Amino acid sequence: MWQAVQTCDPAYDGEFFYAVQTTRIFCRPSCKSKCPRRNNVEYFKSSAEAEAAGYRPCKRCRPAPV
Repeated sequence: MWQAVQTCDPAYDGEFFYAVQTTRIFCRPSCKSKCPRRNNVEYFKSSAEAEAAGYRPCKRCRPAPV
């Protein structure tokens, strides 16, 4: 999953979402935002799961509910 985040791989969109603990934002793997530090990243199976954990959707990639 980390490799997909680093390379902004769109093939993994819908497979998982990642959230950045320092910003409290979650994104799709293909998001073109600055790559976060690996130790600040948390992974979720759905956007609803990320929202339930207290993260908000990224305004850049607009992760859709899955």
